[in-house]
Amino acid sequence: MVLKHNVLAMAIASVCLGVCATAYAGTAPSAGQQQDTQDQAQPASTDKDTDGKHKTKKLQAVEVNGFVSSIENSTALKRNASSIVEAVSAEQVGKLPGVSIADTLGRLPGLAVQTVSGRPQVLTIHGLGPDFSTALVNGGQQVSTSNNRDVQFDQYPSSWFDNVVVHLTPQADLIGQGLTGTVDMHTIRPLEKSGPEAALNAHYIWNDMSQLASGPGVSDKGYNVNGVWVHQFADHTLGVTLGVDMESNPAQIQHQAPWGYPGDANGDAVIGGAKNYGISDTMKRRGVLATVQWQPNDWYNGVVDLTYDNFKEVQQAKGMEFPLFWGNATLQPGGNVQNGFVQSGTYDGVKAVIRNDYNSTSARVYNFNWDNKFTINEDWTADLDANYSRATRRDVNLESYSGTAFGANNGARDTLGFVERNDGLFYVNPSLDYGNGMVLTDPQGWGGGNDVVQAGFINAPHTVDYLANLRLSAERSFSSGPFSSLEFGVAHSTRDKTYHIDQSFLTLGGGTISGGSAVETAPFSGTSCSPLAWMGVGAQTCYNPFDLISDGTLVSVPTFGSSLAMPPNWNVREKTLTPFVQFNLDTYLGGVSLRGNFGVQAQHTSQRSTGERVAPGSAITGNAITLIPVVGSTSYTKVLPSANLIFGFGDNDDLRVSAARTLARPRMDQMNASLGVSGNFTRLQNTDPNQAYFSASGGNAKLKPTMADNYNVSYEHYFSGGNGYECNAAEAKNSDICRSGGGGYVALSGYFLKLKDYINPNAAFLYDFSAFLPFGLTPDQLAQLGTTQGIVSGPTNDGHGYVKGAQVTLNLPFNLVTPALDGFGAILTGNRTKSSLVFAGNSTPITVPGLSKWVANATLYYQHSGFEARISDSYRSSFLGEVSGISASRIEQTIQGGSTYDAQVSYSIDSGSLKGLTFIVQGSNLSNKTFITYQNDDPRQVLTWERYGRRYDIGVSYKFQ
Repeated sequence: MVLKHNVLAMAIASVCLGVCATAYAGTAPSAGQQQDTQDQAQPASTDKDTDGKHKTKKLQAVEVNGFVSSIENSTALKRNASSIVEAVSAEQVGKLPGVSIADTLGRLPGLAVQTVSGRPQVLTIHGLGPDFSTALVNGGQQVSTSNNRDVQFDQYPSSWFDNVVVHLTPQADLIGQGLTGTVDMHTIRPLEKSGPEAALNAHYIWNDMSQLASGPGVSDKGYNVNGVWVHQFADHTLGVTLGVDMESNPAQIQHQAPWGYPGDANGDAVIGGAKNYGISDTMKRRGVLATVQWQPNDWYNGVVDLTYDNFKEVQQAKGMEFPLFWGNATLQPGGNVQNGFVQSGTYDGVKAVIRNDYNSTSARVYNFNWDNKFTINEDWTADLDANYSRATRRDVNLESYSGTAFGANNGARDTLGFVERNDGLFYVNPSLDYGNGMVLTDPQGWGGGNDVVQAGFINAPHTVDYLANLRLSAERSFSSGPFSSLEFGVAHSTRDKTYHIDQSFLTLGGGTISGGSAVETAPFSGTSCSPLAWMGVGAQTCYNPFDLISDGTLVSVPTFGSSLAMPPNWNVREKTLTPFVQFNLDTYLGGVSLRGNFGVQAQHTSQRSTGERVAPGSAITGNAITLIPVVGSTSYTKVLPSANLIFGFGDNDDLRVSAARTLARPRMDQMNASLGVSGNFTRLQNTDPNQAYFSASGGNAKLKPTMADNYNVSYEHYFSGGNGYECNAAEAKNSDICRSGGGGYVALSGYFLKLKDYINPNAAFLYDFSAFLPFGLTPDQLAQLGTTQGIVSGPTNDGHGYVKGAQVTLNLPFNLVTPALDGFGAILTGNRTKSSLVFAGNSTPITVPGLSKWVANATLYYQHSGFEARISDSYRSSFLGEVSGISASRIEQTIQGGSTYDAQVSYSIDSGSLKGLTFIVQGSNLSNKTFITYQNDDPRQVLTWERYGRRYDIGVSYKFQ
């Protein structure tokens, strides 16, 4: 065993910084040095100790491998929590159940996951979207790689985490909490393990769809290799955890983005155009985890955590854009119309834009945490915790165009038959051969307004986000009375986020159309490909646009704001001071035990935002724009009381009641102080400000948080009896959980959130634009200007409403029903949510964005003698969600619901020379669910249609014994 540990230690340590390569000279601790495992498995009993206090019965965490042990430990985490939580625990060191953290969390009661580019990425809690929850790592609030606050959970390797706890109700000592929930991810604490642990995992990944687009950086095959090593030294006073994660995750995406559905001559809705791609996507990650824990005596326990994650996602996107009703094409009569919607028909004069695009995201995420716990005496402890989280992200979104000729009315044009299929797919029958005779050009003349032949375009956003936290707290324990302890302290955080975007046209020579120096077309060579065969399009010519940039065929011309409503560059800085106090309860009311907590936070926040606006007298198009800085700021104090009461009725029944005030800070892109101004010459002489020449859109640096009064109740019954699960690992023979069965429960809960100061993203107010004159207007035009006033649209805190719902969960090991079903079990959960949201000036309520009325999860599993099988289904009904829009902006669309299935089968060898070896086969998205967004509550009016195919992987895991 020592040899095995040494080999693994050298392999991982050499990748990680070499922190412990020389330190691993000691041997594994003897059996006499084994200690109790962490507090995650300490369900409370109703027994009283001699001092009258509620006595905690310590149970060892189940050490066996597999899904069942994860269920057992997750249940213990849930049962022991002093608030209402959901939790997931690792199946073994370095392995959470599920494909990713987001995938795993999306199956928890009350949670749902939204898929982006074929991967689960962001979470909704109790129906509210990712803007209303926060994420912590070891208690430290996390930054985001997006241009907002929402944490993208695919940025974290799942192998790093021992357990994840989702706080559905807040408590005063939880710093960085969200309005609907807080996801707290915990890495492995080496001194909380009874001895050395280590594991290696390797997976081979593929998709059942063949590769749709070729090019550098993408593939249809992938891998995931990770390892975790945990060891203790110096008589179990010094512990080290090292982890590495290397992965390449491929995805194939059939993508359609219809432009919209205008009314034809008869008033029937018809597709106005469509952007269509076959996309090959690969996300590569390199991550490192290092933890050092030192507990030299009973008075001090210090932990230093370091994580580094470097990932790059590349998309090769090949396809075509068809300008139809909103282009120069003509809809022919005689189409099939069903209930006001043109289901099929023919367009003449279609001038397609052939696309060879490239998208990449490069991001680095750093986390540092230093936690110092001091035991002053038997009554007093103190905690000093500092953490720093930083993310940098760079995107390149490159578009490259080709077609039959320059301009919408020139060259060969297509006759395009189309059918809107029942599954939402826009299927076509083109008559033109797009594999021959194409040239690099601006097929639709899109660059004409900027006096260039636009043969492509580049958006290059850059985001930097950092968050520094410092917390000092103390706790006074009591040996008698109703309170077990009193906690108080103060936390200070500084967050700074900067967003910047560069934009460039790709031309064929850099000249201008008006100057006669613009090159209109250029030949190119490539390879024949068929990325859109799935929607009826034949071959086209594919090429690498970077090769054409390198040889000078495509020339970059910097521009500004051609695709944005307002200047895009901004910075937001927040400083928050949070004093808190919390009383922890542990007493009895007659024969009913009472535990929990109540307390208050007071958050004082100072926020400052900088942006840009067009300078007075500057031109408003092209590169002649002059920008000047805009600064806005505000401060506020929010008092956030909270109470969590847990009434214990006997050994197996708990009633949890919670009431709290919570907040969700504004989206950082909405806090952008920038202002984009436009003028409409058709309204030059209007005197009505609502129909005036001037209008603008911008952010609001004075936005305040959305507030909620949050009420929750949960009744939980934990099952007892049964023969217990098979615990065939030697270290688990003394586990109380293994001996007693347990792990099962049924819970019924309800929640009500009263929302106020909800942010209306599209509010409007009157503004005087005098400072912008002359704004390109001639003296004659200035004399005709009807008014300098106009309407500015932007976010304000004028919404109010509610979210309410009920949830039921059944976690049932079938051996509680009959011993004949030992090893079988099921986890079933259903959630029904209703919401109403009203904005000022509009009394018609809408559904809260991100909310699904119905969310359900079901898992059926079996484990016996090393064999495991599991199948899971996650369902959510349609909801108003957010997708990526032009230039990485965020837009709201209705996202169609449905079910997603995944399954896993594995076999672990528990004896002999191969003990610890596990073989795994798993698949996700087995239902091949289509991601669809639509508008106007009409599922036929599809705005995004994507299919990702089924994802499979086979793997092997070795846990060093």
